[in-house]
Amino acid sequence: MKGQRSILVVKTGDPVPAVEARRGPFAKMITDTIGPLWQGDYVVIDARTEELPPAGDAAAIVITGSSANVPTRDAWMLRMEAWLRDVVGSHVPTFGICFGHQILAQALGGEVVKNPRGREIGTKTITRHTHDPIFEGLGDEFQANVTHLDTVGRLPPGAVSLAQSPLDDHQAIRFSDACYGVQFHPEIDADIMRGYIEMRREILLSEGLDADRFHADVTDAITGAETLRNFVRHFLR
Repeated sequence: MKGQRSILVVKTGDPVPAVEARRGPFAKMITDTIGPLWQGDYVVIDARTEELPPAGDAAAIVITGSSANVPTRDAWMLRMEAWLRDVVGSHVPTFGICFGHQILAQALGGEVVKNPRGREIGTKTITRHTHDPIFEGLGDEFQANVTHLDTVGRLPPGAVSLAQSPLDDHQAIRFSDACYGVQFHPEIDADIMRGYIEMRREILLSEGLDADRFHADVTDAITGAETLRNFVRHFLR
């Protein structure tokens, strides 16, 4: 780490190849979304292959998405879950995205399962349940880009569900006073989202989903992106 003024981006997976070739890894998408709000350093560590630093060594932590599945309980996931319990106990501001959201839930005593309602992909309407700093400036409903198969099936003790969509009851969760997860992807804009739908078109069709409609309905979902920026505004002053 470069000291306590670094945001640690914990890499847990990679974008689909065509998207990564064009737009870079998740860490770049995240830093591009945060933009000038953060003037400090970033450190990127791959949780699958690298040792995670001591809890408290970062100004904040952002956990990326992944095509991996929390219910597989791979060895690197178990190591990461133990580390996350230390992180949250140390009150380090933490923001999990998609897989990052799910592994926080699992680590803290919840349960992640395959979503019985099926795959969720594209630009979707998210409905928030309550006021929260990460929703500053957003209406009761906002747009966000999503792509996932699993879901938080049971909340950890003390966690609060903040938002939902028609296919997922827990689109945003506050796990503690400075720890959040979002099932959607604040870092994914229209170009990236279309790339995912194009890459998975045949799979979507085989599942009876309207890939062409999903593709046509995609937007930049700038309101969903604002949740990550609000996290930085409120917890990394």
